[in-house]
Amino acid sequence: MTKQEFVDALASRAGITNRDAARAVDAFLETITDTLRGGGEVAFTGFGKFSTQHRAARQGVNPRNPTEKVTIPAATVPKFSAGSQLKQAVKSGGSGG
Repeated sequence: MTKQEFVDALASRAGITNRDAARAVDAFLETITDTLRGGGEVAFTGFGKFSTQHRAARQGVNPRNPTEKVTIPAATVPKFSAGSQLKQAVKSGGSGG
């Protein structure tokens, strides 16, 4: 599902215009992004939690030249942990796609 398809579905379900739905989706994404950028987390009970995770620097291998070692720098990355209700809904969904 693309962002536009999501906006269309949200507008239909909520009974609002596509413009209002697009603004809501943009505000939602910006709020999560700003919270994660500031080191916080966003949790929706039953759905899941958006957070950040620190990855330490590590050694890797250049895929074009497997004998060459490269250093992968430390980084802070976004992470999503699915909640129990979301896991159960997906597990029992059955349609797979």
